[in-house]
Amino acid sequence: MEQVRLGIIGIGGMGGNHARSLVEGQVPNMRLTAVADVRQARLDWAKENLPKEVKLFSDGRELIDSGEVDAVLIATPHYFHPEFVIYALTHGVHAISEKPAGVYTKQVREMNEVAAKSDKVFAIMFNQRTNCVYRKLHEMMQSGELGALKRANWIITDWYRAQSYYDAAGWKATWDGEGGGVLLNQCPHQLDLLQWLCGLPTKVRAFCHEAKWHDIEVEDDVTAYMEFPGGATGVFVTTTGDAPGTNRLELTFEMGKIVCEHGKLVFDRLKTNEREWCKSAENGFATPEMEHVEIETDGKNEQHVGVLKAFADRILNGGALVAEGAEGIRGLTLSNMMFLSSWMNQTVVLSTDGKESEEERRKNNEILFDEELFLEELNKRRKTSKKKEDKGITFDTKGTY
Repeated sequence: MEQVRLGIIGIGGMGGNHARSLVEGQVPNMRLTAVADVRQARLDWAKENLPKEVKLFSDGRELIDSGEVDAVLIATPHYFHPEFVIYALTHGVHAISEKPAGVYTKQVREMNEVAAKSDKVFAIMFNQRTNCVYRKLHEMMQSGELGALKRANWIITDWYRAQSYYDAAGWKATWDGEGGGVLLNQCPHQLDLLQWLCGLPTKVRAFCHEAKWHDIEVEDDVTAYMEFPGGATGVFVTTTGDAPGTNRLELTFEMGKIVCEHGKLVFDRLKTNEREWCKSAENGFATPEMEHVEIETDGKNEQHVGVLKAFADRILNGGALVAEGAEGIRGLTLSNMMFLSSWMNQTVVLSTDGKESEEERRKNNEILFDEELFLEELNKRRKTSKKKEDKGITFDTKGTY
């Protein structure tokens, strides 16, 4: 096999862009052979815009069973991601899922268990991991040169969306159709990067404001406080209601502060470890010497195309993926913790080391993260979810990520 034959299930905004990338030959080791969508309008679009040899299906399972594909890319509404991944892997087809991995961790955990028993490749579309800025930061953090993490703040508010964005499709911005708002649609990439860089927080206290800036059911404004292993703290702020918005990741370490903003990685590097300086400096107002440097990167940022190239290379040659599919549960755990914290009006604790009793947690207004409780609360909201008219509008997402 010289090329992987790929089928795309769900050819809306993202699925359509992936299809165009493949047709344009941007992924040399992969070719598009089939697409599927439940909407006839999107199949009509495919018939008009894709090569005639690309087979069209109205059901994703039929596409998987057709023999026309070696692998599938799942770009459906979120609830269906695990379902199609499981079907593909158990029917001899490799799978890559668009973000998020799913809506709730229980479903994604079941998907990961199936994937662990399969000999097929399972990947997830975390294209921001290809960004040279985040790759370089990850490399620096893994090397230990920065010392221990002390603080992590991310303001990611440049996701502005007009009301027409939410009105375009019946499933968008509903609990039953999408399963969430800005945390589940726009921010899975940042939540993945946050855990990829810093690890998962041990505690989260979040405030998720629903319908604050738009006529929708779900959250469009979120502020969350986090505590990480080792004592670092952090704040995550996001919304689809700010114009202009901000995308600023600021990480403080023992050896200084790094800011990721405007495509640059700027390091205020201390010449002395802050913890050592704090204990030894005789002048109480003195601060460690510092140099201000812009960190060089390799400049490469292939985004979705890079993820697909790596996916095909793993299938063909056993190469490295940008992100293993099983890793999708980590960022989703973080968003589930934020939702649950806001819904229950409590701090959510990911796990316990046994030092804190249930009584102490109760006094501190804390609860352990519970997949069943999360699903129970989500399903309450799904039951009252309103059905919206599906206007059948598909926006071109090219250049929006």
